Amino acid sequence: VQLQASGGGLVQAGGSLRISCAASGRTFSSYAMGWFRQAPGKEREFVAAISWNGGSTYYADSVKGRFTISRDNAKNTVFLQMNSLKPEDTAVYYCAVRLGSESYSSLIGYHFWGQGTLVTVSS
Repeated sequence: VQLQASGGGLVQAGGSLRISCAASGRTFSSYAMGWFRQAPGKEREFVAAISWNGGSTYYADSVKGRFTISRDNAKNTVFLQMNSLKPEDTAVYYCAVRLGSESYSSLIGYHFWGQGTLVTVSS
């Protein structure tokens, strides 16, 4: 089982970026998925999550209104559209599968973490 995050890069403040997370080895269409990020010297934090069918989405307050999470179950892929990016959004972004019943924003309950993709926002 592997989760491969991609699409990160360098972008100027105010710009946009779309990152993807493709799952292989098994299908995760029955599970919620989440995006987390970790900035240098900081703990990993919740960014967004999406229910198994995309009917419900959840966002950290810091990204609400700027980021949009979506999924394509046919392609076993989750996306994160990031608009109005700020320098404080700079981090390695990770995707994971939610197998537990804890809060959507809790790292506990997420498994099969991908290797992450680096997003750098310049001021």
